[in-house]
Amino acid sequence: MVLQDADNELTIDCLLLAGRIMIESGAETYRVEDTMLRMAHSQNMPNAQCYATPTGIIFSLGKTQPTRITSIPSRVTDLQKIALVNSVSRRLTSQIITLEEAYDELKSIQKTNYFLPTYLQVLAAALASGCFLIMFKGGWSDFQIAFLAGGLGFLVLVIINHLTRVKFFSEFTASLVLGFVAFFAVKYGYGTELDKIIISSVMPLVPGILITNAVRDLMAGHFMSGMAKGAEAFLTAFAIGAAIAVTLGF
Repeated sequence: MVLQDADNELTIDCLLLAGRIMIESGAETYRVEDTMLRMAHSQNMPNAQCYATPTGIIFSLGKTQPTRITSIPSRVTDLQKIALVNSVSRRLTSQIITLEEAYDELKSIQKTNYFLPTYLQVLAAALASGCFLIMFKGGWSDFQIAFLAGGLGFLVLVIINHLTRVKFFSEFTASLVLGFVAFFAVKYGYGTELDKIIISSVMPLVPGILITNAVRDLMAGHFMSGMAKGAEAFLTAFAIGAAIAVTLGF
């Protein structure tokens, strides 16, 4: 009996960790629940129940088993971790690895930082802003301004988010900075098309994946999660729009 309880605890710990990593990395709610239930079924636990939201997971192996809850305090977009957890899940359900091995791999995935160095993220955001400018049919003369504004805005986002942990404030400040860079560049003759510079520069801040996941959760019937993610995306869009409105008000 003690051995069985220990096995059940290990199973719950492993499945909750898998779900936690996926939600923290920006996975859809229905994908998290499906992954956890498939892993539970592979361990001969067909009565497992799972309920996931963007801020927490409730999981139980059955009516006679204890229910466990884990909270999700923060979320980012890390598709690499989602892919790695899915890989562990597939190998566990195919009996290629044991539950203990899966748990060890998940703990390693959770501890590992797969993000690129900050300077490369800023460079990528700057380059993306410049490329968006060309895609929006802007002139090559504004490429450098969009490059500078997009990179500086993303750098401010990273710094403010690290200092305050308040997503709305960091996005508002980053948008305000890039908006002023674009505004003064056009005002003093270094740029020509203010609207296209601003639109292209804010693109790295736009919550595209969050909006997509919100729609996919709503289509899958997870209305609470879909509405929550939609509200979070709306707040981000509002922060960006409010900051640009302040900039254009000068």
